[in-house]
Amino acid sequence: MTRFKDFGTGEDIVKEPLSFKLYGEEFHCIPSVQGKLLLDMIADSTSEETGKAVDVIRKFFKRTLLDESYERFDALINDPDKIVSVETLGEISGWLVSEYTSRPTKRPQDSSSGQ
Repeated sequence: MTRFKDFGTGEDIVKEPLSFKLYGEEFHCIPSVQGKLLLDMIADSTSEETGKAVDVIRKFFKRTLLDESYERFDALINDPDKIVSVETLGEISGWLVSEYTSRPTKRPQDSSSGQ
């Protein structure tokens, strides 16, 4: 007997909006991310190079925030009058990762043959 599992077609991916608020501004993110983005983030964040770890977070925000939200977010985190601490950036990215990895998806249906 052949062992087989169908991992679906992507139709089970969460498409609900994902947003957060900072300094009274609401920022909108893509609803789901490629698993590879999260794997790359984990791999790069273990680097002993400080610059590489910082770059991981910057790229993560660039890839997850919608373009208009990213522009406003980038302006906010570079505004000398509105300080966003590294701890806050870590909390936001941690929350997003948590949302992306724990959001429920519909399970693909098993094949009718039970394989």
